Amino acid sequence: KTNLDCKHYRGLLSHCLARVYSSSPPLRAFESNITEGIREKIGRGLHRKQLHPLNIVKCMVEGYFSKRFQTKSGETLFKYYDNLDPYVSTIQCFDELLVPKDHISRSKSDTFYLDENTVLRTHTSAHQQELMKSGNRAFLATGDCYRRDEIDSSHYPVFHQMEGVYVFEDPNIDSELVVSDLKDTLEGLVLELFGTAETRWVDAYFPFTDPSLELEVYFQGDWLEVLGCGQIQSKILEDTGNGHLKGWAFGIGLERLAMALFQIPDIRLFWSEDTRFLEQFSENKIIKFKEFSKYPLCYKDISFWEPAGFHENDLCAYVRDNAGDLAEKVTLIDRFTHPKTGKTSSCFRIEYRSMERSLTNTEVDEIQDRLRNELATLGYELR
Repeated sequence: KTNLDCKHYRGLLSHCLARVYSSSPPLRAFESNITEGIREKIGRGLHRKQLHPLNIVKCMVEGYFSKRFQTKSGETLFKYYDNLDPYVSTIQCFDELLVPKDHISRSKSDTFYLDENTVLRTHTSAHQQELMKSGNRAFLATGDCYRRDEIDSSHYPVFHQMEGVYVFEDPNIDSELVVSDLKDTLEGLVLELFGTAETRWVDAYFPFTDPSLELEVYFQGDWLEVLGCGQIQSKILEDTGNGHLKGWAFGIGLERLAMALFQIPDIRLFWSEDTRFLEQFSENKIIKFKEFSKYPLCYKDISFWEPAGFHENDLCAYVRDNAGDLAEKVTLIDRFTHPKTGKTSSCFRIEYRSMERSLTNTEVDEIQDRLRNELATLGYELR
């Protein structure tokens, strides 16, 4: 090509690109999906609040590890962390834990994003590499975690998790011994918390452990999953300067344990400031919760044509943002797809109930109206 030809093609390319960019919509800035209701929960630290059931369980677990892992001088091998920043990078929350790039947990329907590179941690495992790189080889890290989730008595967008890590000093230890020690340790923990209880191990999958397992406890006539665990992936150990060693890790949900141990029927109660709830508990004791009230239920239905990219977690987030803890449950009761337009219509039932007082139909109608107005502004075609 001559210089004249090159100039011609460069000019033609510039002209085409200008037409493309002038006709394309402007790129949208990244929008955080952290709502005001979630921001209000950050820093509450229920797991550090003395005599709160979550704190009681946390202290009992820490006490067990202090006794089990002692040095000859009587000191515990484990270090305990419970005040780590809940805002973490996507590298900490996902990449360092070998979570695949296309994993659903990375989506904005599952995770609360502050910006493209910063999230509210979805698990305390997000601190695993950070703590190991600082020289920790035996620790428990407890904190508040955040996930966009469904609405019912056992799910809440804020929950509390404890991460446990133990790296063996012996570089020649066999993987079978690592898993055996992990099982013995966690079965001992269950015995400490539940007393005599039947347990079983179930094969599982977590990106950051291999093999991966879940421990279930037979409790009140049913099998209850209490934790996930496994041998730490060698890549994670290599990244933290421990590539010559082996270790195990586990994650345990404090709400799930506390609901079973104290027989607390609704996860929203953990956020209650009602003294009738808080004054029932004592340090280092498992006391059956006594319901102080059962106020009437009020429900409303809402129907709409689903917008593009609709996810039920998005709807639940809008419901929580308008109703707060008055929203007890959201259930899909009808869904159909129009044969001609291909559009999908859904009807959800929203159940409202206060844990502390009776709701009036008027205030529930006001909440429902606010929700409908918000959904309409977001492009939902209400029916």
